[in-house]
Amino acid sequence: MVTPSGAELGAKGVIAAVADGVSGGRGGREAAEYTVRGLLADYYATPDTWAVPHALDRVLNANNQWLLAQAVAHRELAGMATTLTALVLRGQRYVLAHVGDSRAYLWRDGRLARLTADHVWDRPDMRHVLKRAVGLDPRLAVDYSEDRLHAGDAFVLASDGVWEPLGDYGMKELLCEHPEPEAAARALVQEALARGGQDNASAVVLRVERLPDGDMFDSLADGRMLPLPPRLKPGQAIDDYEVLEPLHESRTTLLYKVMNLTDGSLGVLKTLQPRFVSDGEQRAALAAEEWLARRVMSHYFPQVLPAPERNHLYYVMSYHEGATLQQRLDTGAHFTVADAVKIGIRLAKGLGALHRLNVIHRDVKPANLHLGADEKLRLLDLGVSLAEGATIHETAPGAPGTPSYMAPELFAGGSADASSDLYATGITLYHLLTRKYPYGEVEPFQHPRFGDPVPPTRYRPDIPKWLEAVLLKAVAREKKLRFETAEELLLALERGERLPVTVPGRTPLAGRDPVLFWRSVAAGLFVLSLLLLYLLVAR
Repeated sequence: MVTPSGAELGAKGVIAAVADGVSGGRGGREAAEYTVRGLLADYYATPDTWAVPHALDRVLNANNQWLLAQAVAHRELAGMATTLTALVLRGQRYVLAHVGDSRAYLWRDGRLARLTADHVWDRPDMRHVLKRAVGLDPRLAVDYSEDRLHAGDAFVLASDGVWEPLGDYGMKELLCEHPEPEAAARALVQEALARGGQDNASAVVLRVERLPDGDMFDSLADGRMLPLPPRLKPGQAIDDYEVLEPLHESRTTLLYKVMNLTDGSLGVLKTLQPRFVSDGEQRAALAAEEWLARRVMSHYFPQVLPAPERNHLYYVMSYHEGATLQQRLDTGAHFTVADAVKIGIRLAKGLGALHRLNVIHRDVKPANLHLGADEKLRLLDLGVSLAEGATIHETAPGAPGTPSYMAPELFAGGSADASSDLYATGITLYHLLTRKYPYGEVEPFQHPRFGDPVPPTRYRPDIPKWLEAVLLKAVAREKKLRFETAEELLLALERGERLPVTVPGRTPLAGRDPVLFWRSVAAGLFVLSLLLLYLLVAR
């Protein structure tokens, strides 16, 4: 087990694991050791933005592939495999990862509850034969579960050499007799061996003495309790910064161009509107946004600057000369096909870097894309971004984002994902080229009806067919018809007419508007009936 401290404890938590190598193979011990050591080391190397189950799954699948490769390369290790039961305690929740027949138990309020199911064959003569284990199959299937923690909880991770000879009742008796975790673990193993257990006997016992206050953002963002600065004016100083000019103002936030008084470097200071001084949710959202922005290390995003000792609630990002794409549109800029393709390639690379961190931007649009004087494109504003398992606080009702750039499924209550970011990318490129929207402009709180998108060549005949196909695929109404990943969109833009993508076909009327379709059919039948009646009467 690993028990980190400080920020790492809040971001990644405590992890404990028990593995029992499959005794039928010579490499059982090596499989168990490698899997546990690899998990404990590599889990802490995964991005903090990854949800715990996602991080565990990526690490365990890599371990699984390594064991399979070793078994192929070394004949004496054929069949090396191991069970694994791992527990992560983070914030006020726990996450379990389990494969094989080791077990996890929860001891709470004098009751012992088993949290895992054994992956063995359900036959009396095969109940010691594993159906699932790390290293057993190229496709590793791990059970994941999670729930809230309570102060006083105790967890037991045990191999079958412990739980089988003791049974649930025997384990419960020992936990009652030995409230201290170390003493309980030692007693479980010793008693299992004393009762004639012949298998490997391993046990880990963890007790939750107390819970942290709030979630991991609360423990990381101590600065959220700082006072909000007043509305700042050029020439005013705030801590180590001098305000040069205001840059942007939204309903909730303020951006200022500032200069570091120590080294003269420029930055962008972001804080909340003064009226949110007592709004704990907005304050938490700003602290969480800073936490996330610090973990997105890519030149496609402004970088959060090291924070000196702050006396107010804000954070500072790197400053870059230039303008947003929306500002360029507002000043009458014309984007050529080559410009749009270049922007699309850079945007796809930036979103790819973000999505690999398991983060969804949720507000891709020209106003959040900055083209610097250094010709670099940067994505701005992670204020409504979503990191699974580490969600930025939402404050606005409904799905966050700008309506004209939101995918159809979001209006129906669907969740944002990589596909919805790529949809917004397609809308952005379409708008840069045509100043129009493929489904028309959508007003806030409007519930639009999506038919077939208007081809961009209707507004810009100079757009090549291959690029039109890319744009129509990106903004397809149905998610399954769009690009699946940012890398797929990137390849389509880079290959261009050398390998054009397939254009989604037009939707039949029955699919676009079933009511109108059947009304048309009914009207046609009615007219046909009148015609037949007329012919009969005329005879």
